[in-house]
Amino acid sequence: MTRPVVGLTCYVEPVTRGPWRDQPSATVPHAYVEKLEQAGAVVLVVPPRPDGDLEVAHEVLARLDALVIAGGADVDPTRYAQERHPKVQDPRADRDAMELALALAAHDRGLPLLGICRGMQVMAVAAGGQLEQHLPDRVGHDEHSPSDGVYGTHPVTTVERSRLRQLLGETTEVPSYHHQSVLTHPGFVPSAWAADGTLEAMEDPASPFRLAVQWHPEMGDDPRLFDALVAAARDRRAERA
Repeated sequence: MTRPVVGLTCYVEPVTRGPWRDQPSATVPHAYVEKLEQAGAVVLVVPPRPDGDLEVAHEVLARLDALVIAGGADVDPTRYAQERHPKVQDPRADRDAMELALALAAHDRGLPLLGICRGMQVMAVAAGGQLEQHLPDRVGHDEHSPSDGVYGTHPVTTVERSRLRQLLGETTEVPSYHHQSVLTHPGFVPSAWAADGTLEAMEDPASPFRLAVQWHPEMGDDPRLFDALVAAARDRRAERA
């Protein structure tokens, strides 16, 4: 039993399979699972709960060595006390509730945590931060999310002396699909930026591994973020043993 166990958040969405129409199903793109398994993890999918119970979040995380908060729909702006922008997607209240609780519990437990796209935004909001609801209003382009279902690609520059620079080097090309970004992020420091001033990654310098990226590493060919998370999970597992 040497492989660390990494939790992966997901949707509950209607899915059609053969004669089964719009059946509520726990679902997440399998690319996340593939990348984590290739890095050496056992992956457990963590479905959302509408109650956002912090005690349940702790019970879930007690069984894990690390957690990934996956990408997905926009966080409900009421979660960070803003009026909804017309371009904001319909909220997923169950994901918001559960993932915000998981982000808080992971911080409390010192559990290795990687936020991806929406996951970065969840981590910021859980910490008391604010989001930019529609990025094109500021940057004047759609390069971060060029069209429905199509990932963009653009470079990011990592911050000097950040953990992310140690992992990825000074610059890297990233797969991107987001129309929102993090504006404020209490407890985190910036660790990567896009050329247009969009925050592309943040990290907690006081934590062994609490890091988030705005892009989608599961859709690229660079395994280093997943390798680093699973290495941190392995260390966590050894500590628990």
